[in-house]
Amino acid sequence: MTKAGGTIQFIPTWNAFDNERELKKRNPERSGELEVPCTQTQNGKDHFRPAPSLPYPAHSHPSLRSRAGSEVAPRSVRETNTQFLPGFCMLSSRVHLVPTLARLVHSFICDSSHSCMDLKALLSSLNDFASLSFAESWDNVGLLVEPSPPHTVNTLFLTNDLTEEVMEEALRKKADLILSYHPPIFRPMKRITWKTWKERLVIRALENRVGIYSPHTAYDAAPQGVNSWLAKGLGVCTSRPIHPSKAPNCPTEGTHRVEFNVNHTQELDKVISAVKGIADVSVTSFSARTDDEEHTRISLNCSQQALMQVVAFLSQNRQFYQKTEILSLERPLLLYTGMGRLCTLEESIPLATMIERIKRHLKLSHVRLALGVGRTLESQVKVVALCAGSGSSVLQGTEADLYLTGEMSHHDILDAASQGICVILCEHSNTERGFLSDLRDMLGAHLEHKINIILSETDRDPLHVV
Repeated sequence: MTKAGGTIQFIPTWNAFDNERELKKRNPERSGELEVPCTQTQNGKDHFRPAPSLPYPAHSHPSLRSRAGSEVAPRSVRETNTQFLPGFCMLSSRVHLVPTLARLVHSFICDSSHSCMDLKALLSSLNDFASLSFAESWDNVGLLVEPSPPHTVNTLFLTNDLTEEVMEEALRKKADLILSYHPPIFRPMKRITWKTWKERLVIRALENRVGIYSPHTAYDAAPQGVNSWLAKGLGVCTSRPIHPSKAPNCPTEGTHRVEFNVNHTQELDKVISAVKGIADVSVTSFSARTDDEEHTRISLNCSQQALMQVVAFLSQNRQFYQKTEILSLERPLLLYTGMGRLCTLEESIPLATMIERIKRHLKLSHVRLALGVGRTLESQVKVVALCAGSGSSVLQGTEADLYLTGEMSHHDILDAASQGICVILCEHSNTERGFLSDLRDMLGAHLEHKINIILSETDRDPLHVV
């Protein structure tokens, strides 16, 4: 703000009048509390006066962000008396609004019907719901776009695919975080310009302080995730993952276990001292008896790199080396977590009946069908292997009466049909999108209804039957 004659001119980064109306609408009893750091001129000198805590940080509240089609541009308000700026702290006609207000404030306001969640706390809760450690190694999951902190979330927006049309819908609905099942950023970006649609998504998100989070294959693997939802459309059945996930954490350290015997006490101290000197090796020992002979059993847990050093040491003693056992350590498999589902129906049903169940569950009028060799619409279906999205790599080699997925390659379909396996294709995202309604309810309960969760109304599969 500068003084121009006897008037005040200021260039805010948001509309102060709209902001005041938003305050009154959301929290009538707290309207007029918005204050900013300012300087007061006394005796020709400027004295800085910090502002009291605001009800919310200007940069994190939805009413203070630019929205779709309404970029907030600097504007001058001339010949404005301070009494017409409700909620601002004005000490005299010579007041300077601090332009970095948004970064100086760390308190916040929330919708009256829901409380807010700090972004980091929300991300932790989302990981508790379905751990990102279950995602495939090639996938790009988690927080993909983060506004500058602190960032609070009042509205979580769910979509299967984040297109530009869906982004504009999210902005209209004042989303603070978009959960896009498919990651809109997958390949590395070397620049962020207006040239491509995915770069524009990032720009729009950052301009409007909207975060983007993607769970993708972590939700595929989760026990309560996309594939389990898809299996609900088959009827009463038991199911298990086709490719089970491994436990993310295991109490045993190292990748290998090395075991051997030491017969003489004098050798025991020397051996233990030597192996303890190798990095990434843990040592345990216990008494054992073999062929009525007492000895000490040494067990070492070690990393791949330490394994070579351990073997090199043991090879110096033929007695140790010839009786050494090396075990490769694997994390335990999880019974209900993993990629794909192999479902066994309680009762066999005709293929035609199964097709109608799937269409009803996915709310589709048409699906694509490849009949297996020797099969007809009246053939019985007992075992179904399914994978939401693109299922070729997951379903390949699985014994079943029917494969259900969104898309498969031409040659993979031919291979399955040649084995007498029928294939139903529903288009990629049609096998995933319906899960979001269940997700909204599950996340609402998991987050104790602390935030507003809404579904996209414009998200759809790009392919249509015409």
